[in-house]
Amino acid sequence: MRFIGIIGLILILALSFVISSDRKKIRYSPILIMLVLQFLLGFILLRTTAGTTIVSGLAGVFDALLRFAGSGVDFVFGGIANKGSFPFFLNVLMPIVFISAIIGILRYVKILPLFMRGVGLALSKINGMGKLESYNGIASAILGQSEVFISIKKELPSLSEQRLTSMSISAMSTVSMSIVGSYMALIQPRYVITALVLNLFGGFIIASIINPYQLADDELVIEEDKEQTFFQMLGNISWTASM
Repeated sequence: MRFIGIIGLILILALSFVISSDRKKIRYSPILIMLVLQFLLGFILLRTTAGTTIVSGLAGVFDALLRFAGSGVDFVFGGIANKGSFPFFLNVLMPIVFISAIIGILRYVKILPLFMRGVGLALSKINGMGKLESYNGIASAILGQSEVFISIKKELPSLSEQRLTSMSISAMSTVSMSIVGSYMALIQPRYVITALVLNLFGGFIIASIINPYQLADDELVIEEDKEQTFFQMLGNISWTASM
């Protein structure tokens, strides 16, 4: 049973190689680096004291956010749930609105865009892919897929089919931060946080095998959010998250 994970990994990589659009263009060095990083990060986050401390700290942050969200939900919907029950709508879906608002505030004060650009640039040095693809991967894990593609909509018409495919693969391998707290209400937080990190690299690995290509031009142009007041931003974020 303990080898099921290894067997599954080999099968996934083999299937990706079989359906690759151009096996001759596959660059194995970045793929091997990302695989090693996955094993290393997984071991550190789950098996070491430092990793456990980091995961516990992040889990504590989300736990606090969920408690705040729970207080807000109780204020608005208090008393409608049966005692001892776990309504999915109240305990899982409603906190998404609160966490989405936090993300919106961080975007509004320009902290989040700066962070995503920096991490995306660093990832592009590791995964051997373009800056735009790397930014798309990390931004999808924070903002969500639709928000990311809106932020780069000016570049989309000029992107090749291969780049769009890679961006879609990496985006589909992530879960936005607004939903992470909800997963933590159902699964142990350490597994959720570890999966977020590993899935990000996993998406890049699969994209590098299935859809390999060489970049002639690698620019990153991010469209700034439209000017709006703070409360307009909060209203739009809350409305979008509740849909």
